Order: sequence, then structure tokens, then C-alpha cells
Amino acid sequence: MIKIDEPKIPAELTELPLIYTLRSKEEYHLGTFSDMVIEEQEASKVSFEKVHFKNVTVTASTLTQMELTDVIFESCDLSNVNLTEAFMHRVLFVNCKLMGTDFTETRFQNVRFKRCIGDYANFRQAKFKQTVFEDSSFKQADYWQSTLLKTELDHCHIDQAIFSGAKLEGIDLSSCEFNELIVEIEDLRGCIIAPKHASSFAGLLGLVIK
Repeated sequence: MIKIDEPKIPAELTELPLIYTLRSKEEYHLGTFSDMVIEEQEASKVSFEKVHFKNVTVTASTLTQMELTDVIFESCDLSNVNLTEAFMHRVLFVNCKLMGTDFTETRFQNVRFKRCIGDYANFRQAKFKQTVFEDSSFKQADYWQSTLLKTELDHCHIDQAIFSGAKLEGIDLSSCEFNELIVEIEDLRGCIIAPKHASSFAGLLGLVIK
């Protein structure tokens, strides 16, 4: 079990006002956003620190190079949002929808995804350090050439996820559910799987199982 630092947020936070327009390089601190829809935003380098998002939906938005420190997303929907090149430190996603969310080249440090649906999410060339995916679905997610350092996938559905170019040495997939992964044979060296998964990789080795 990988130990990660959880978000450091005060027990009491004030409700922050509705977001009508996000502006580049804007900063938000010490507060809660709840029960709102944020639509059609385009900004870069927006910063959130010690912020709790609850029941927030973001749609049709491009929010690149965000900086998130000590942030919780609870029951939020960020599906198909462009969050490329973000930096996330001590961030928790719990019960969130992240279907098709674009995290390309994002840096994750001390981040936990818990009971999330992130099918088709894009993590291409992302860097993970002390990150946990727990009881979540990331089917057909794309981890192409990502860096997985001290990363854990615990009881996740990852069928047809793309791991080509992502070194899986030391990564334990034994509790995960999948029939097929898209991966190069050299990337599998040192990966931990369950016996039931062996047939999934037989084709890569040129084996025929009777």
C-alpha cells in the first residue's frame, strides 16, 4: 500500500461565490464551491489552494496549466474537460465523473482517485508520483508514455487501457479487472499480475493457450 499525503484543508471553510468567468492566473484560496455548473470557460494557470469542490459540474471548458494544492473534488463531473499540463499536489477525487477528461502532460503528486469513473480519460505523457487509483473505472484510458512512480491501481476496471511506452515495473495490477491491455512487451517487465491475467498477454509472447 502506497502512503500518500492527503489534502490539508481546514474543517471549516466559507462558501465561495459562483464562478461566472475564470480568468487566467486567477487565484482561489480557503473556500468551498458547491452545487454549481461552470460552463464554457477558457483560461490558463488558474490556481486553487485549500479548496473543496462539491457537486460541481464543469462543461465545454479548456483550463490548461492549472495549479491545484490541497484540493478535494467530491461528486463532481469534469467529463471531457481539457485540464492539460496541470500540476496537482495533495488532491482527492472522490465519486467523480472524469470520462474523457484530458490530463495530458499533467503532474500528479500525492493524488488519489477513489470510486471515480474515468473511462476514456487521457493521461498521455503524464507524470505520476505517489498516486492511487482505488475502486474506480478507467476503461480505455490512455497512459501512453506516462511515468508511473510509486503508483497503485487497486481494484480498478482498466480493460483496453493503453500503457504503451509506460514502464509497468513494480506496478501491481493483480486486483484489477481487464481482458486486454494495449501495451508493449518490454513495458511489462516487472509488472505484477494475477494468474487469471496471463492469457491476456499470451499474444504478445506469441503463445497459444489450449
